Amino acid sequence: MEMIYAALLLHSLGKEITEENIKKIIEATGEKADEAKVKAVVSNLKNINIDEAIKQSVVQPTAPVAQPTAEKKEEKKEEKKEEESVAGLSALFG
Repeated sequence: MEMIYAALLLHSLGKEITEENIKKIIEATGEKADEAKVKAVVSNLKNINIDEAIKQSVVQPTAPVAQPTAEKKEEKKEEKKEEESVAGLSALFG
């Protein structure tokens, strides 16, 4: 994952995504860069338009937001009408 973060950092700074640049970023954190992983990331990103990939990605909210839907509102209205009808009938037999 660190390799992807390094590649995204390079991209956001307008720098070329190369093996050497990714290694520099990883090693700047005090970690040793895995040569095979670095090569794989650079190779796989060569034909990828990162801006388009980011636009197409879907971000899920961290917590679901409860919003009443039209169906729920409609159900509540129907329930209220039924309760009123029942109340009206009970008045007849009171």
